[in-house]
Amino acid sequence: MDLQYSDSDRDFRQKARTWLAANVPTTRRPANGHTSAQYDRDWQRKLYEHGWAGVAWPKEFGGLGLTGLQQVLWYEEMARARAPHYINTTYVALMHAGPTLIMRGTEAQKAFHLPKILSGDALWCQGFSEPNAGSDLASLKARGTIDGDDIVVSGAKMWTTDAQHADYQELLVRTDPDSQRHKGLTWIICDMKSPGIDIKPIRTMLNDEHINMVFYDDVRIPKSNVVGEINGGWASALATLSLERGLGFIGDQLELYERVGRATDMAGKLRLEDGTLAIDDSSIRQKLAALKADALAIRAMTLADIAETDRTGQPGPKGSMMKLLVTSAHKALSELVGDMMGWDFLEFDGDRTSHPWTYDYLWSWVFSISGGTNEIQRENIADRVLHLPRAR
Repeated sequence: MDLQYSDSDRDFRQKARTWLAANVPTTRRPANGHTSAQYDRDWQRKLYEHGWAGVAWPKEFGGLGLTGLQQVLWYEEMARARAPHYINTTYVALMHAGPTLIMRGTEAQKAFHLPKILSGDALWCQGFSEPNAGSDLASLKARGTIDGDDIVVSGAKMWTTDAQHADYQELLVRTDPDSQRHKGLTWIICDMKSPGIDIKPIRTMLNDEHINMVFYDDVRIPKSNVVGEINGGWASALATLSLERGLGFIGDQLELYERVGRATDMAGKLRLEDGTLAIDDSSIRQKLAALKADALAIRAMTLADIAETDRTGQPGPKGSMMKLLVTSAHKALSELVGDMMGWDFLEFDGDRTSHPWTYDYLWSWVFSISGGTNEIQRENIADRVLHLPRAR
């Protein structure tokens, strides 16, 4: 792999750095409520109006059509500038709903939804997990009954991030009542303003209402909203999940190096209970060095994963490896900072800006579950990457 930057790559990095320095929001993102969603819409609108929306999307669908390496440079500069990246209400739309439509949607679906996603006019949420079908997604029970030109949906979804702010949802339901496991599922675009949808926010230890229960009471969705084929939704779901577990976390992958650097700077200034600088503690130094090595290795794997995606046209199963490594490293870094900060680390009032390390520690537990638990990622790696025999 040639990791030398071309003149055009260096020019692109400088252009991105200059624009971000002048345009990154200076106001805090509200922690909760529709004002937080509006903050995300406004930031996405600014990216769109200045020609920075959809860096990974093909040009024919309104994106920038950047090379894989240029995508890495963009996200590195985003991390450097501490700019909002796609972890909030715009994430689902930009990082896997939109790309799933590009891969498997109809021309009408693409023409209607893709411009709204890029401009921030439409926010999306994901309706996959259920109360008894989280990690084991194939056991989902929410049903979709074919009725003329509609699919009538009944059931419930769980852990639905930002459902209360979303305009649309990528919804997975069972449309063949006699089917089992992966068969008989259908991926549908659900308008979240449809009659019969009831959203119940859930307050978490992060002191927010980021996730929700969503109930569907005979919600009618046109069959024209099916992405892929009726009863063939597992293929569309796998495309979505491969994006979520792979390139969907590219911002988090590349931000890790910056966060290790900030933790190292902190260690050079923060004094432990015995009065010594944290950086003078050999155990802390060793852990910081190991995390920096992990961050560099993750960056190299990110480049390799992007190169493979450029060759094949879509992410492969190695995205599970990236997801597992990134979530594990983020948690280890947060725990190390907690050890350095001591009691101060435990002070948290729900404000991410004033207590960023504590928030990141709490979020690391969510991070290890969302998009498939670490245990599921290990199963995927064993099955689809290492091709090990299944346990009996």
